[in-house]
Amino acid sequence: MTRMSITNTPRAATADDAADISRTLARAFADDPMMCWFFPDEATRAEGLGRYFETLFTQHYGRHGVCERTDLAAAFWVAPGGRALPDEQTLDALGAVLGDRAPLFREGIEAAAEHAPPEEHWYLAVVGADPDGQGQGHGAALLRSGLAQADAAGLPVYLESSKEANLPFYEHLGFTVLGEAQLPGGGPTLWVMRRAPRA
Repeated sequence: MTRMSITNTPRAATADDAADISRTLARAFADDPMMCWFFPDEATRAEGLGRYFETLFTQHYGRHGVCERTDLAAAFWVAPGGRALPDEQTLDALGAVLGDRAPLFREGIEAAAEHAPPEEHWYLAVVGADPDGQGQGHGAALLRSGLAQADAAGLPVYLESSKEANLPFYEHLGFTVLGEAQLPGGGPTLWVMRRAPRA
């Protein structure tokens, strides 16, 4: 694929995209504080992240969420009525990927879920762009696609970010920080963010 043929136009992700999406997200989250906490061994992190995101996509968000991709980015959303937290079967599969970090993962996602707003909302679970595609509008295109769906329904959007450097990017798109959550077990800080619906 040449650089000229790479598109940042969002499209629905299918099961056939699993390998591409997992590779893209593994590269996107290689330096993310929460992912570095879940996968502390730098030598095996890339492989672990690839398996982690493939499992999340194929077993959870691909079934219970709204998943979109571009050539160099992917996003997983949960619409109202969807399942934000992985079920036990998915948690078991992720446990096999995470090894001795699996208990911390369970505690971490449960702690994060406590900060979810009670109001009906869209939830942005994952968005990431391959470093080769950053600055080319891939992530922004996916965010705008999901935000448009939430706006059409008149609903707010909620997310958590563990990377403080990403906060201005989200704020530019209308998100505001509601607060901070410290993950248990010495985990990183999560910034809880909300975006009000726009007409």
